[in-house]
Amino acid sequence: MAQLNPVSILAIESSCDETAASICVDGRILSNYIANQTVHEKYGGVVPELASRAHMQHIVPVVDAALKEAGRSVQDMDAIAFTQAPGLIGSLLVGSQFAKSLAMALDKPLIAVHHMQAHVLANLITANGDENNKPDFPFLCLTVSGGHTQIVLASSPLDLKVIGETIDDAAGEAFDKSAKILGLPYPGGPLIDKYAKEGNPLKFKFAEPQIPELNFSFSGLKTSVLYFIQAETRKDERFIEKNLNDLCASIQHTIIHILLKKLNKAVQQTGVKRICIAGGVSANSGLRNALKEMGNKKGWQTFIPKFEYCTDNAAMIAITAYHKYLNKEFVDLDISPSARAEW
Repeated sequence: MAQLNPVSILAIESSCDETAASICVDGRILSNYIANQTVHEKYGGVVPELASRAHMQHIVPVVDAALKEAGRSVQDMDAIAFTQAPGLIGSLLVGSQFAKSLAMALDKPLIAVHHMQAHVLANLITANGDENNKPDFPFLCLTVSGGHTQIVLASSPLDLKVIGETIDDAAGEAFDKSAKILGLPYPGGPLIDKYAKEGNPLKFKFAEPQIPELNFSFSGLKTSVLYFIQAETRKDERFIEKNLNDLCASIQHTIIHILLKKLNKAVQQTGVKRICIAGGVSANSGLRNALKEMGNKKGWQTFIPKFEYCTDNAAMIAITAYHKYLNKEFVDLDISPSARAEW
């Protein structure tokens, strides 16, 4: 039997403030190149117009670097993939227009990828080709990022169902907004993780919302932190400085407890005990350690992606596009990006 030619895909991610490109060959990631945007730090958050401009500056060199790292040329590609939704519309437009132009120039199929589905499928990226590092189907995935918090039941690479999600703020927002209340610079989530390692997670108690079923809410936690800090700093203006490690540890402990309580409930309802995490907040060391501990206690199989596949990256777009390619899920050139498209 003649050997089939390998499937090579160039994937582009530009949903927020990272410009990224990746080369995937037969489901193996050969390169995953990311250009970060430091311009937003002084503004305390991502400025959409500045993000769009930076994407236009970065996209050509980033794609070129990904191709060189993989030892491939653009002519070798069998398809071009891009993040179609959700995200900042200006940022998405840069990536989608570049991908469409390239697909048209090369006469190659175009593949549109949903950013949150890609986060889930980042768990299918194997480290050094080790197939034991990825979950079998079905599995549950706790997806936590700056804009989304979801529990997803994955029955196959293209059969993903959201069974729980936030009704207001996402977990990543809770981290970043709490960090801002504490006077920490942007992005504050990683700093809370850093200081929490030296603190007592049980020192301070914050509100945990009682939301039915598998949905989440974090707006009440943010308000609880704000009112507590305001009250304590009126008594002692150096309260945050004196208690920073304990405050960070207590905030992080509360967020993680909310997340894992719902995840445990999802396991009980579905009977699925293969558990993954995904999204930018899954890089949080406290969450990773807590999931491992709960998995050992409950008898779950837990899978945690490498750090580089947790935050926004093009490898997750590439692995999703590979499965879409096998299923011939291509799109026309008239497709438009969407800031808030549902699954």
